[in-house]
Amino acid sequence: MVVGGARCAAVLLLAFAAARAAPDVDGPLLNGNFEYPPNRSQMNGTRVTGAHAIPYWKAAGPVEYVESGTDRPGDGMVLPVPEGAHAVRLGSGASVRQQLSVTRGARYSVTFSAARTCGQSERLRLSVVTLVIHHSDDGGGAEDPACGPLVDAVAIKTLHPAAEAAGGNLLRNGGFEEGPYVAPGSTCGVLVPPMGEGAVSPLPGWMVMSYSKAAKYVDAARHAVPGGSRAVELVAGVEAALVQEVDTVPGSACRMEFSVGDAGDGCVACGPELQPMRVVAAATGAQGTAAVEYHSRGTGGRARGALSFTAEGSRTRVVLYSSGYHTMSDGSGSLCGPVVDDVSLVCA
Repeated sequence: MVVGGARCAAVLLLAFAAARAAPDVDGPLLNGNFEYPPNRSQMNGTRVTGAHAIPYWKAAGPVEYVESGTDRPGDGMVLPVPEGAHAVRLGSGASVRQQLSVTRGARYSVTFSAARTCGQSERLRLSVVTLVIHHSDDGGGAEDPACGPLVDAVAIKTLHPAAEAAGGNLLRNGGFEEGPYVAPGSTCGVLVPPMGEGAVSPLPGWMVMSYSKAAKYVDAARHAVPGGSRAVELVAGVEAALVQEVDTVPGSACRMEFSVGDAGDGCVACGPELQPMRVVAAATGAQGTAAVEYHSRGTGGRARGALSFTAEGSRTRVVLYSSGYHTMSDGSGSLCGPVVDDVSLVCA
């Protein structure tokens, strides 16, 4: 994952078989927020010198333990700790790892908060069975030793198969209620990266299809969602889409319905100088697409859209994407977009 903004929350799904069975526990890892400080005898300033200095973690390479408000050496820039008061900064080739107890054969999503500390793009990689967060440069030039991403708020969540929907809805997890862990108090949402065909998705039933862009998973505790407690915000315009494939009977009449709204986070898309949000629905077998235009004031709301078509084959793919690009009204330039929710597909 490339860290491309000052602060973001990201998720990468890890699916693996554990060495032994253990109870499922959803939430932060042990010292996942790095608030338990390292042993000072194994530090040189902010630099962690002992592999096991940070409680419950094993560090390798140039790892720093950073406190909120700390200035970056050389220019006095304040380092943006993503969550709480402490985080770790990973230099080039550095990693932190933790051994997890999980359930054999179960599927999990791992979330973490990350922030970059300079204009240089940073790349983070997660691997298992031991959870490893590793930093490497992006190959675009010389590595700046003053740079390196901050990592914080590492958590895990068991992914459960989406239950069969009621009312003849063929789509799984159409309300997006099943998904990655969202930390209490987090206002960022969770970025869900694109997944390849056949890969396990952090959004059971759905895939984020894109070359490199993500969708944002949001919850009702901190965002406006059209229905239920979770939804997906399409923040990458036409560069990312939500996709699901289902079994259908060839020749059957199908109707896809979906809700469009805004997250109530200041993503304004109305007025003479701003294009409205526009979500497009498409499906294999459909003669065209259906689009819902939503004039967002950034305070929440919803509209409903529908697409009718005849199933062409035994498998039908449905697609939802935003046809435009939007930014927050606070002047930060942060990307935002329409929220989609309550998606259904009924065929008869």
